[in-house]
Amino acid sequence: MLKLKKKKPRFLNLALYQKLGATKSWRRPRGLDNKQRLKLKSRPKQPNIGYKNPDEIRGLHPSGRRVAIVHNSEELRRLSSERESVIVYIAHTVGERKRSIIREEASKLGLKLAN
Repeated sequence: MLKLKKKKPRFLNLALYQKLGATKSWRRPRGLDNKQRLKLKSRPKQPNIGYKNPDEIRGLHPSGRRVAIVHNSEELRRLSSERESVIVYIAHTVGERKRSIIREEASKLGLKLAN
């Protein structure tokens, strides 16, 4: 299933090479004479719809499982029937005490935890 995932180039900010303080993250080129906006061969690629992954694998965990975010042990019990197709993340708002309870419950139910 994960073989459907496409390879993508690293989308770079063109100004990265030109200016010292430029950000590394992608910024759309907007200049009138910008060579990257004109899609010249020697310039870095721009993100476009053609790089999108197929719908059946978008949003999946790298293991190929569907991601489920859990806030309490009740939500965990609801997921126990789908244990082979789900990977569980404990929400970041959950405290350490409840987190340890959820970890124990997940191991009993045979659910895979990601964090």
